[in-house]
Amino acid sequence: MDLIVYGFINSMILSLIAIGFALAYGVSRVPNFAHGSLYVFCACVSWLLLNRAGLNYVLCIVLSLAATAVLGLLIYQLVLKRVRGMAFSEIMASFAIGIAILEAFRLLGFRGPQYGLPKFYEGVVNIIGVPVDWQRIIIVCVGALLALMLWAFTHYTKIGLGLRAIAQDEPAALMLGIDSDLAATVALATGSALVGMAATVTVPLGTIAVEGGYEVLIFALSVCIVGGLGSWPGALIASFILGYAQILTVRYLAPHYQLVIAMAAIVLILILRPSGLFGRQKELEERV
Repeated sequence: MDLIVYGFINSMILSLIAIGFALAYGVSRVPNFAHGSLYVFCACVSWLLLNRAGLNYVLCIVLSLAATAVLGLLIYQLVLKRVRGMAFSEIMASFAIGIAILEAFRLLGFRGPQYGLPKFYEGVVNIIGVPVDWQRIIIVCVGALLALMLWAFTHYTKIGLGLRAIAQDEPAALMLGIDSDLAATVALATGSALVGMAATVTVPLGTIAVEGGYEVLIFALSVCIVGGLGSWPGALIASFILGYAQILTVRYLAPHYQLVIAMAAIVLILILRPSGLFGRQKELEERV
């Protein structure tokens, strides 16, 4: 039962990490390789506001999410917008920005067990006989709420419908007067805020580590590639596939093999089904 419960929790963590990347790529078709750095950025800003500025914890979270969204917006407007459509330049530019952000926080000394965020609520509850701390329960609730809100946003708001239109058929959306760059900007900002939310709810389980930004990027890539790049539902389903695979790996092998599982999933899916499980891109043989 503990494998079922903690596999579900781990899957929700992966979905929180990856859904922002999937949203940004689905709309803009720009792979934001600064995704993991935005995760670390939000966690570090929250820590600074809480421990240096002495602000209320909830206010720290709100301000850090806003700052992360603004940073994502600036990354697109100042850099990615100018290289959009050039795949190699998009990857290199966003990855270089990500490295710069991570190394800046490394120089500021963000390493060590003292850099962590407090849990939202202390305590443990039994779920079908398995003890689970309240922070993990909060993670599941936040993940489910964000997925529901994102679905409602993309189905019942004018901006959300515009994002879906761009993601499904950009030329047709442009002919209808939808601004592609504006949609991409909104998607990057929203995706940045989503990965920031993932940081605020998962970092209390451990500490802030600059190296964690690279792991978050790899996990997000593995989920999105397995699910299918540009497919938001596919990313959610893939997060459960990889989430349970990682839990089984931790149980029967060792914790450090989780990253190996993520990389192996990327390699296997690119060999067997390049478009992903639910992707809409052309298959390899069709492209050749």
